[in-house]
Amino acid sequence: MLGDNEALHAFFLALPGTTHDYKEEWSADRYMIGDKMYAMLGGDKEGKAILTVKAEPSYTEELRQEYDAIVPGYYMNKTHWNSIYRDADLPDELISKLIRHSYEQVLEKLPKRVQRDILGDY
Repeated sequence: MLGDNEALHAFFLALPGTTHDYKEEWSADRYMIGDKMYAMLGGDKEGKAILTVKAEPSYTEELRQEYDAIVPGYYMNKTHWNSIYRDADLPDELISKLIRHSYEQVLEKLPKRVQRDILGDY
């Protein structure tokens, strides 16, 4: 399901309040909520496809220790961001869980008024 960029793009846009843009200088698709990025699809310095998501710092470390395909966030704050190699054989359930976790990490930092505007009756 989440193995290709089209499926990921649809998954991201199904999360309330998500906006998307393409950052030319990074050659990356960015997904944001309330103008704050929570995920990025791009490549590492060798051009290998990666998905970069935010996580609670102790969780970022736990994930890196458990999965070889999850590394410190490429071009990001290594404490809060992980990059996931897209060619890794990771279950869709894990990928969707990490995307939702990232989304929630960013959402909860937004002002309550903005959260209410985004979520409405969700």
